[in-house]
Amino acid sequence: MELKVLNIEGKETSKKVKLDDAVFGVEPNDHAIYLDVKQYLANQRQGTHATKGRSDVKGSTRKLRKQKGTGAARVGDIKNPLFRGGGRIFGPQPRDYSFKLNKKSKAVARKSALTYKAKDQNLVVVEDFKMESPKTKQFAGILGNLKVNTGSTLWVIADNDQNVVLSARNIPQTKVVMAKDLNTYDILKYKKMIVSERSLAEIQQTLNK
Repeated sequence: MELKVLNIEGKETSKKVKLDDAVFGVEPNDHAIYLDVKQYLANQRQGTHATKGRSDVKGSTRKLRKQKGTGAARVGDIKNPLFRGGGRIFGPQPRDYSFKLNKKSKAVARKSALTYKAKDQNLVVVEDFKMESPKTKQFAGILGNLKVNTGSTLWVIADNDQNVVLSARNIPQTKVVMAKDLNTYDILKYKKMIVSERSLAEIQQTLNK
């Protein structure tokens, strides 16, 4: 598949890029996508939730009434989970939600997500450019020129250009990532994906290893 390269004014240039079928034309593996997204979201969880069990609640350990002879249920101390203010039974405790996913599965997931993007014609290639200073209005104008300002947009750049990152930071539903940090979750989350020429080359080189 070939795509025409646009400039930041939204006009076609004389250049074309060929998408590598080994990256943008694979047979999508939905299960690999599911596992990769699941791992990404699991890694975002802090896992710091905690509740107080019976041994953690502050209170007297005195037995409230004698074991037998009252005609009522037997009870222990005031920290009994059945009482108001008592400990919680099997409450959540701090834990690590992350799990291992091998590199090949992650690569298959990214290739599958990129294939969906290309098939749905939601991939736009722009020529490399620089911004002299952070200008949100200027960056919003570029999105308008490319006709991608009506929905969510993922902009992939080759270098950590802080002027571009800061310019896009305050624009809703817009995210800038470096090619080396591209992940399956972001590819699927944003409707349109804009890649620079250099970042496209880096993506294809990385996923072809």
